[in-house]
Amino acid sequence: MGEALTAHAAGALRMRELFATEHDRHAEHLDRARTAGVPVHLVTERAAASLSETVTPQGLVAVCDLPAVELPAALAERPALVAVLVGVADPGNAGTVVRVADAAGAGAVLFAGDTVDAYNGKAVRASTGSLFHLPVARDRDVSAVLAACREAGLRLVGADGYATGDLDTADRAGELDGPTAWVFGSEAHGLPDEVKSQLDTTLRVPLYGRAESLNLATAAAVCLYASARAQHRAG
Repeated sequence: MGEALTAHAAGALRMRELFATEHDRHAEHLDRARTAGVPVHLVTERAAASLSETVTPQGLVAVCDLPAVELPAALAERPALVAVLVGVADPGNAGTVVRVADAAGAGAVLFAGDTVDAYNGKAVRASTGSLFHLPVARDRDVSAVLAACREAGLRLVGADGYATGDLDTADRAGELDGPTAWVFGSEAHGLPDEVKSQLDTTLRVPLYGRAESLNLATAAAVCLYASARAQHRAG
């Protein structure tokens, strides 16, 4: 809630109203909301639970306008690191990738194709506020998203568990030093062949133990941090 209030104060989004139970732990948020001109409504625990999607609600529910970020605006500043999600279905994974991208210093996260809504309640919670820190744009035309990334000077690298090249080898060769858009596919099927054909390369995360694979969010964290580390080292 604090991140949403900060975004409201900065003009990044509009919080229309805030519903809260009467509890001392909410005092700071309520004061900030009132100071920012957000209407605050005190409600019962039962009412707060009916407004919330969670099993154990915290007693704070905000109504906000969705940030309207178009694809060109998300790439306007030519970020050095971008995450692209293609056909990702699980909102928890999608939100976690937004959080990881934010932590790794990425400049944008792009939701392409039939990827879940970035503002799905579970995705918002999984992002833990990172949704308000960096541009998140959506376009159902995957090819248009990839073309826009290329036009912004980004090398398109797909995460693929069956790729010939691996992350460590690419890092040692300096392939991760430049501006990069990491492209991640669905949890069940990965990246379709028609998407991989539009990329500059695909890389796999090397597995040194006996695990069969990594889940999407974990693989994204490894890939994004590998690029962030390489870029910082080169810069």
